[in-house]
Amino acid sequence: MDDIEALAHAAFVDLPAAFRALCPGIVIHVDDFPDDDTLIEMDCASEFDLLGLFRGIGLAQSGDFTTGQMPNQIWLYRRPLLDYWAEHEETLGHLVTHVLVHEIGHHFGLSDDDMAGIEARSDG
Repeated sequence: MDDIEALAHAAFVDLPAAFRALCPGIVIHVDDFPDDDTLIEMDCASEFDLLGLFRGIGLAQSGDFTTGQMPNQIWLYRRPLLDYWAEHEETLGHLVTHVLVHEIGHHFGLSDDDMAGIEARSDG
């Protein structure tokens, strides 16, 4: 789990500054699998169906910070990520970056083309 977390933090730092600015103070978690409540909420047929998840207040919904409000958070799910990685030719780092970008991007209403451009810029 530490390796996935390190890849995620490195991927986040490598994202364009304007994209990172969409989610100041974001917290990245790595768990083996989503919990049962998340699987039900996301209508997953299997615990391997979900690679990552964003929870928080999006740019469109943001306003004043309220007391007790949780920070924006991303969960990356190690076992589903590793399972996906084993079946494809991309690197684990690229996969983690892809999931990270999409979890942030979809939450903020970015298009798939926008996110592909962000990923391309972060690849260097």
